[in-house]
Amino acid sequence: MPWVFFAVLLAVSAMTAIAVIYGKDADGCKTFISTAEEQRSLMAFSFNAMIGAGLFAAIAAAREYGHGTVIPTFLTTPRRVCAALAQFRAMFVAGAVMGIVGTAVVIAAVAMALPATKYGFLMSAPVVGRLLAASAFAGAAGAVLGGGVGAIVKHTGGAVTRLVLLLFIAPPLVAQLASGASSWVPGTLVNVLSGVSHEVSLPAAAAALAGWALVAAAVGLLAIRQRDIASLHDHVSHVHYVT
Repeated sequence: MPWVFFAVLLAVSAMTAIAVIYGKDADGCKTFISTAEEQRSLMAFSFNAMIGAGLFAAIAAAREYGHGTVIPTFLTTPRRVCAALAQFRAMFVAGAVMGIVGTAVVIAAVAMALPATKYGFLMSAPVVGRLLAASAFAGAAGAVLGGGVGAIVKHTGGAVTRLVLLLFIAPPLVAQLASGASSWVPGTLVNVLSGVSHEVSLPAAAAALAGWALVAAAVGLLAIRQRDIASLHDHVSHVHYVT
């Protein structure tokens, strides 16, 4: 599965490079790469990092139940919360790494494509560092969020569907229903971390994004703690019987 996600990262970076070389605005210009701010917006990978890491973790957590590997884990480690926290820590690290790698690949692709245009690489080292840090934080938060959803749902397809609902479908609806809520949805928060948006302060954005992840993880830990091993065994047996 990590190789599949890495292949997706390469595909995204390749499409970004092609857009830099051949893409034009409606008036025929290339204003989307003409300034440092426009280049930063183009290379801000943090929301993609959050989505990719979230899907990775949701699938990883839910597959534990589908394949039944969670049963020996919980039987050999009676303290389920400790075992689950270890899994969340691994997802946290993996998500951060995915975010950094994804952003680095996209930045490298754009940097190699820019010489084919009349524009150079305009971003400073601190800006590049902020993009990398934002994607690392977003990837880590997305992984914890996805892991929590996967632990709650226990089904790979259902976990992916609910994560997509949580990150893509629900935020616009909430923003329409509640005034000011659009500033606190994941997409806006990660853009603040990247420096693309300034709707809230940087500390507030980091705290709010961490809150999204921690709430999902806490509910997932509660579900794991209350879950009956016998019911897990019956569920896995049913899945194996059907397959």
